[in-house]
Amino acid sequence: MKEVSLKEYIQEISMGPFGSNIKIDNFISSGVPVLNGSNLTNHKLVEHGFKYVSEKKANSLGKANAKRGDIVITHRGTLGQVAYIPFDSKFERYVISQSQFRVRFKDSINPIYFAYLMLSKYGQKKLLSFKNHVGVPALAQATTNFKLLKLFIPDILTQNKIASVLSALDDKIELNNKINAELEAMAKTLYDYWFVQFDFPGADGKPYKTSGGEMVYSEVLKREIPKGWTIEKLSSCCEIVDCLHSKKSDYYYENEACYLLQLENIKDDGLIDVSSKYFVSKDEYERWTKRIEVKDHDLVITNAGRVASLSQIPKNMVAGIGRNITAIRPKTIDPTFLYYSFQGAEMKRQIIINTDNGTFFQSLNVRGIKELLVTRPPNYLEDNFEKLALNIRRKRELNNQQNQELASLRDWLLPMLMNGQVTVKYAYEMVGEELGMVAEGK
Repeated sequence: MKEVSLKEYIQEISMGPFGSNIKIDNFISSGVPVLNGSNLTNHKLVEHGFKYVSEKKANSLGKANAKRGDIVITHRGTLGQVAYIPFDSKFERYVISQSQFRVRFKDSINPIYFAYLMLSKYGQKKLLSFKNHVGVPALAQATTNFKLLKLFIPDILTQNKIASVLSALDDKIELNNKINAELEAMAKTLYDYWFVQFDFPGADGKPYKTSGGEMVYSEVLKREIPKGWTIEKLSSCCEIVDCLHSKKSDYYYENEACYLLQLENIKDDGLIDVSSKYFVSKDEYERWTKRIEVKDHDLVITNAGRVASLSQIPKNMVAGIGRNITAIRPKTIDPTFLYYSFQGAEMKRQIIINTDNGTFFQSLNVRGIKELLVTRPPNYLEDNFEKLALNIRRKRELNNQQNQELASLRDWLLPMLMNGQVTVKYAYEMVGEELGMVAEGK
């Protein structure tokens, strides 16, 4: 198979509108969504964070309107972004930004396959071959040069099969993410109901505060809390484990178990992503182990960058903490209850107060973390919440682990399928086996 020019397959291609064509006062609360870079972070359009323009305004922008099946590509700014608009998208059309262009192919190209192709190393190399090297990152003469790209394009039947294999993995990842979001919402709702609204089940089984449970004023928190509840410093119920402040060591792979968590491993949803690891030597790791190793139930919180991003260490994972990360080790407090305590408005208020605003960046240091206050209910109530929330947490951790394994398989298969090193039949067998194991919870 030889490389062929994309112009043979393109039905329509168009740049986004000039910046002056969409002004701030054009945006409204609902209407036709306008795409931005955050919508192109996956091979399939990510449908959140939209701004909107009216139908009339969208109509006036002509070919800047993208439809289902179109490919959208960033040509300025964060280069390398490529996504297709799914055929079951939330909206029938979208307006692309001034930093994007869109492509509509003839029926001889499957847009799902093409998005995967362009996100492979091979596709990225081709796409970035006409990148400007001066000033703001941009693709020179984006649409003209894109049409001239030469790529290996298999027949449509092969494209469909490859797209089906890779989509099966991504569909399962997407489903797991939706399940995790729903599980997290359930746990947060329960925490809010019991420990923010104080409508936990009272001795009579009725909601405590709503049914007239006694409240007392806390001078520390400057608000009422249920009678019998206490206020405790984080340092009195947890061990606070500081990170190493030495120079970041050289990346050195020697042992799979010897790695340090970095800021990018701490996800905004409270889970740990170790799809990328920062390894150090075995000797270096063991020299630090007593100080920086974290295990199941520990919390890790970022000190700088994304200040106060928080995750829980899952079961069967042992790692060290890298720079700008502090570990919080629960001692006399239930760990999952503590995690959700950090999600509340009161703790977030304290974190803002305890964060240092330096000349160049903000930081939440160990001293400030130790001073944080936790509102403690009676032991039985904290334990009851822990039983419910820990079960939810374990399910989320399992889904998260599965997603990392599925993504690893997808990323391995992607280039192998594109260059023919793996047959579609073999890929189907691998994916079927992996998804079967996921279904069984292995």
